Amino acid sequence: MVLPLSFDEIIFNFVRNQGSRSLTCAFDECAVTAEIKKGKYVYYHCTGYRGKCDLPYMREEVMGERLGQILKNIQIPDDILRQLQDSLRQDSKQIQEETAAQQTRLEQRHSAVRRRMEQAYLDKLDGKISEEFWAARNAQWQEEADGIVLALGALQTANPDRLLTANRILELANSAYSLYVRQNPSEQGKLLRIVLSNCATDGVSLYPEYRKPFDLIFERAKAEEWRARRDSNSRPIAPEAIALSS
Repeated sequence: MVLPLSFDEIIFNFVRNQGSRSLTCAFDECAVTAEIKKGKYVYYHCTGYRGKCDLPYMREEVMGERLGQILKNIQIPDDILRQLQDSLRQDSKQIQEETAAQQTRLEQRHSAVRRRMEQAYLDKLDGKISEEFWAARNAQWQEEADGIVLALGALQTANPDRLLTANRILELANSAYSLYVRQNPSEQGKLLRIVLSNCATDGVSLYPEYRKPFDLIFERAKAEEWRARRDSNSRPIAPEAIALSS
């Protein structure tokens, strides 16, 4: 049996795990804390560390609903999510092809440089070139070969999961709110910490500070870009921006 979730536990987990700057007062930037009234009602209020504050007491149910709305505000519609994922797959394929081509070019160049070094050494032994000439040219070729090896290493150690991470971020933005209303308090606190770096309240509204790249997703949702995309057959705008921000 699934028990009803306590909004007090939700917010407590968010505040406890984020530290004193997680949920703050918009009036004096002090932390917002919980207080139990009549042994069962939980209210949130400013700690008042800087003196008397105008922040009103807030019921836990209201705070829980408002925190959920923060996640709803970054929701990506299903059809737009599919468009963005298709675009990411295309980008991933293109990146893989470009990386493979670059690796082939570097390997061919490295082989050519090594052949020159080997031939020059034989020429030195045969007396065709002087020791000084060989040493100077060999040092240049060795420097080039070392640079190529470094470039190949960079290709191999490049993060292959960048676009995969972007895809997961898009999926999380799409499902964050539905997850929130189904999860237990601990999981909800973790979800809020993933999405938010801080959140202030004036007792009426919440003023979230979204982590990157959720801030970009929020701005596009706020500007109703999703609706514009529905009305257009154009390719979704630069999902790689999400990958670069993650």
